[in-house]
Amino acid sequence: MEKNKTKIKRSGNAFLLMITIALFLVMYIVGMVVFQDKGFAKPQMFLNLFISNAGLIVIGCGMTLVMIIRGIDISVGSVTALVCMSSAYVMENKGINAYSALVISLLIGILFGIVQGYLIAYLKIQPFIVTLAGMFFGRGMTAVISTEMISIKNNLFLKWANYKIYLPFGSVNKKGVYQPAYIYPTVIAALLIVVFITVLLKYTKFGRKLYAIGGNEQSALMMGINVRKTKLMAYILEGLLAGLGGFLFCLNSSAGFVEQAKGMEMDAISAAVIGGTLLSGGVGTVIGTLFGVLIKGTITSLITTQGTLSSWWVRIVLSALLCFFIVLQSLIGASKKKKNALSLIR
Repeated sequence: MEKNKTKIKRSGNAFLLMITIALFLVMYIVGMVVFQDKGFAKPQMFLNLFISNAGLIVIGCGMTLVMIIRGIDISVGSVTALVCMSSAYVMENKGINAYSALVISLLIGILFGIVQGYLIAYLKIQPFIVTLAGMFFGRGMTAVISTEMISIKNNLFLKWANYKIYLPFGSVNKKGVYQPAYIYPTVIAALLIVVFITVLLKYTKFGRKLYAIGGNEQSALMMGINVRKTKLMAYILEGLLAGLGGFLFCLNSSAGFVEQAKGMEMDAISAAVIGGTLLSGGVGTVIGTLFGVLIKGTITSLITTQGTLSSWWVRIVLSALLCFFIVLQSLIGASKKKKNALSLIR
């Protein structure tokens, strides 16, 4: 019976992932056809999806980890703002180098992960309440550091931010000049994190423990899994990824200000859900989350390229997709319960 449950979960996860990938391909192909004259079909336009969303990809990977264990973290947007402001402040006002700023960013994320993870795992406080407090704290601390925008002018930091990695393909512009396609180091970092978390979830004991806890916490306890410790470790890793993602986001913006990354937590959650991570836990992949981020980036690119629609349409379309996938998850969940009931009768 347990094997049947696992098979049903895997088939449901594969089905959701296929829908996400198909949706992304359809949306992007439509954009290539409709906006071909505006350069949507050029390779650089596709690569820009990764460049502008590198930080969100990493944060989305962390969000996927905690959602698999039926958790949530709505503080990641505030953590990103705090990381950006802290990095900008220490580099511009204290003369600290970019390497130290990166370490500080990671420590901020880890600290959030430890505190929030402990409250959730050991004191059993609801994840939404704990991370809501973390969201307010992070945004408040950002304002404490500075209420004014701080532009980053550190030479090493700007070198990292502006370093282009040219690829062996490109396109010809309207003037007939060949332009090679490029990415930034942030994209390499984000993709490496996707690979790392994919391997972690699929091939390690820790990954299997996360799925077991998300599937059925009581069963996980009976299997001898230290649920509290595993949950804490999941939140610490998620915090680390939030700190790293925040720093990658900072490399893209090269500044820190209080209102930065507002709504990023919702972007990360929606990317995970659209990518096939179940809100009920136990199912999810970072590959799906990656495509969820790409769908969000494609919607933004389509509306920006169109030129006449308000940027708020990105939120409207994303919310509609989120509702669609939540309903789809509910239908799959209902189908799963029906199959389980039939297996019990047999």
